Amino acid sequence: MPDPTDRRILRQMLADPSASNAQLAERCGVTSASLWRRLERLREAGILGGVQARINWRALGWEVEVSMRFTLDKTDPRAFDDFIAALREVPEITEIQSFLGSVDWRATVIARDMAHWQQIYRDRILTLPHLAELDALMLISTIKDSGELAL
Repeated sequence: MPDPTDRRILRQMLADPSASNAQLAERCGVTSASLWRRLERLREAGILGGVQARINWRALGWEVEVSMRFTLDKTDPRAFDDFIAALREVPEITEIQSFLGSVDWRATVIARDMAHWQQIYRDRILTLPHLAELDALMLISTIKDSGELAL
Protein backbone atom coordinates (compact mmCIF):
# COMPACT_ATOMS: atom_id res chain seq x y z
CA MET A 1 0.00 0.00 0.00
CA PRO A 2 1.38 3.44 -0.84
CA ASP A 3 2.71 5.53 2.01
CA PRO A 4 2.20 9.32 2.34
CA THR A 5 5.25 10.07 0.17
CA ASP A 6 3.99 7.73 -2.58
CA ARG A 7 0.61 9.48 -2.43
CA ARG A 8 2.32 12.87 -2.70
CA ILE A 9 4.20 11.63 -5.77
CA LEU A 10 0.97 10.39 -7.36
CA ARG A 11 -0.81 13.70 -6.59
CA GLN A 12 2.03 15.67 -8.17
CA MET A 13 2.03 13.41 -11.25
CA LEU A 14 -1.71 14.00 -11.69
CA ALA A 15 -1.32 17.76 -11.16
CA ASP A 16 1.48 18.10 -13.73
CA PRO A 17 1.96 15.01 -15.93
CA SER A 18 4.63 16.79 -17.99
CA ALA A 19 6.93 17.40 -14.98
CA SER A 20 10.36 15.85 -15.29
CA ASN A 21 11.53 13.34 -12.70
CA ALA A 22 13.87 15.99 -11.26
CA GLN A 23 10.99 18.45 -10.87
CA LEU A 24 8.78 15.75 -9.40
CA ALA A 25 11.46 14.72 -6.89
CA GLU A 26 11.96 18.34 -5.81
CA ARG A 27 8.21 18.96 -5.40
CA CYS A 28 7.84 15.78 -3.36
CA GLY A 29 10.88 16.36 -1.16
CA VAL A 30 12.76 13.23 -2.21
CA THR A 31 15.98 12.56 -4.10
CA SER A 32 15.85 11.56 -7.77
CA ALA A 33 17.11 8.08 -6.84
CA SER A 34 14.40 7.69 -4.19
CA LEU A 35 11.75 8.90 -6.65
CA TRP A 36 12.90 6.36 -9.24
CA ARG A 37 12.75 3.49 -6.69
CA ARG A 38 9.30 4.57 -5.52
CA LEU A 39 7.99 4.83 -9.10
CA GLU A 40 9.33 1.34 -9.83
CA ARG A 41 7.57 -0.06 -6.74
CA LEU A 42 4.32 1.66 -7.76
CA ARG A 43 4.62 0.13 -11.26
CA GLU A 44 5.39 -3.34 -9.88
CA ALA A 45 2.38 -3.09 -7.55
CA GLY A 46 0.16 -2.21 -10.52
CA ILE A 47 -0.72 1.20 -9.04
CA LEU A 48 1.09 3.18 -11.71
CA GLY A 49 0.33 1.81 -15.15
CA GLY A 50 2.49 4.14 -17.19
CA VAL A 51 2.54 7.58 -18.69
CA GLN A 52 0.19 8.34 -21.58
CA ALA A 53 -0.15 11.13 -24.07
CA ARG A 54 -3.61 12.69 -24.10
CA ILE A 55 -4.52 13.90 -27.55
CA ASN A 56 -7.05 16.69 -27.96
CA TRP A 57 -8.83 15.31 -31.03
CA ARG A 58 -10.90 18.48 -31.46
CA ALA A 59 -7.71 20.52 -31.82
CA LEU A 60 -6.73 18.16 -34.65
CA GLY A 61 -10.03 18.73 -36.47
CA TRP A 62 -12.09 15.82 -35.15
CA GLU A 63 -15.11 17.88 -34.07
CA VAL A 64 -17.67 15.16 -33.35
CA GLU A 65 -17.50 12.66 -30.47
CA VAL A 66 -20.22 10.08 -29.92
CA SER A 67 -20.61 7.54 -27.16
CA MET A 68 -22.25 4.42 -28.61
CA ARG A 69 -24.02 1.85 -26.44
CA PHE A 70 -24.61 -1.60 -27.92
CA THR A 71 -26.79 -4.50 -26.87
CA LEU A 72 -26.23 -7.72 -28.79
CA ASP A 73 -28.47 -10.52 -29.97
CA LYS A 74 -26.93 -13.26 -27.85
CA THR A 75 -28.68 -16.21 -29.52
CA ASP A 76 -25.48 -16.93 -31.48
CA PRO A 77 -22.67 -18.25 -29.24
CA ARG A 78 -20.12 -16.31 -31.35
CA ALA A 79 -21.97 -12.99 -31.00
CA PHE A 80 -19.53 -11.36 -28.59
CA ASP A 81 -16.40 -12.52 -30.45
CA ASP A 82 -17.75 -11.56 -33.89
CA PHE A 83 -18.96 -8.19 -32.64
CA ILE A 84 -15.77 -7.16 -30.87
CA ALA A 85 -13.62 -8.26 -33.81
CA ALA A 86 -15.68 -6.07 -36.16
CA LEU A 87 -15.75 -3.16 -33.68
CA ARG A 88 -11.96 -3.19 -33.42
CA GLU A 89 -11.77 -2.73 -37.21
CA VAL A 90 -13.45 0.70 -37.08
CA PRO A 91 -10.50 3.13 -37.08
CA GLU A 92 -12.54 6.05 -35.70
CA ILE A 93 -13.24 4.19 -32.44
CA THR A 94 -10.92 5.41 -29.69
CA GLU A 95 -12.27 3.40 -26.75
CA ILE A 96 -14.18 0.15 -26.22
CA GLN A 97 -15.62 -1.03 -22.90
CA SER A 98 -17.70 -4.06 -21.92
CA PHE A 99 -20.47 -3.99 -19.31
CA LEU A 100 -22.73 -6.23 -17.29
CA GLY A 101 -26.39 -5.26 -17.44
CA SER A 102 -28.72 -4.16 -20.20
CA VAL A 103 -25.87 -2.67 -22.27
CA ASP A 104 -23.16 -5.07 -23.44
CA TRP A 105 -20.60 -2.71 -24.97
CA ARG A 106 -19.79 1.00 -25.11
CA ALA A 107 -17.51 2.65 -27.65
CA THR A 108 -16.32 6.19 -28.26
CA VAL A 109 -16.40 7.23 -31.91
CA ILE A 110 -14.80 10.40 -33.27
CA ALA A 111 -15.48 12.06 -36.63
CA ARG A 112 -14.26 15.14 -38.45
CA ASP A 113 -17.76 16.57 -38.88
CA MET A 114 -21.42 15.54 -39.05
CA ALA A 115 -21.15 14.28 -42.64
CA HIS A 116 -18.22 12.07 -41.65
CA TRP A 117 -20.17 10.85 -38.58
CA GLN A 118 -23.13 9.92 -40.78
CA GLN A 119 -20.82 7.96 -43.09
CA ILE A 120 -19.24 6.08 -40.16
CA TYR A 121 -22.68 5.37 -38.71
CA ARG A 122 -24.17 4.04 -41.98
CA ASP A 123 -21.15 2.19 -43.30
CA ARG A 124 -19.40 0.92 -40.17
CA ILE A 125 -21.74 0.98 -37.15
CA LEU A 126 -25.02 -0.24 -38.63
CA THR A 127 -23.21 -3.12 -40.35
CA LEU A 128 -21.76 -4.53 -37.12
CA PRO A 129 -22.82 -8.16 -36.54
CA HIS A 130 -25.35 -9.32 -33.95
CA LEU A 131 -26.75 -5.88 -33.07
CA ALA A 132 -30.01 -5.99 -31.15
CA GLU A 133 -30.04 -2.36 -29.95
CA LEU A 134 -27.81 0.65 -30.19
CA ASP A 135 -27.89 4.13 -28.78
CA ALA A 136 -25.80 7.14 -29.72
CA LEU A 137 -25.03 9.93 -27.29
CA MET A 138 -23.33 12.91 -28.94
CA LEU A 139 -20.90 14.80 -26.72
CA ILE A 140 -21.81 18.46 -26.28
CA SER A 141 -19.25 19.46 -23.63
CA THR A 142 -16.95 17.90 -21.08
CA ILE A 143 -17.53 19.19 -17.56
CA LYS A 144 -14.93 17.07 -15.75
CA ASP A 145 -12.23 14.87 -17.22
CA SER A 146 -9.96 13.82 -14.41
CA GLY A 147 -8.65 10.67 -12.85
CA GLU A 148 -8.03 12.53 -9.62
CA LEU A 149 -9.30 11.25 -6.29
CA ALA A 150 -8.14 12.17 -2.83
CA LEU A 151 -4.83 10.37 -2.36
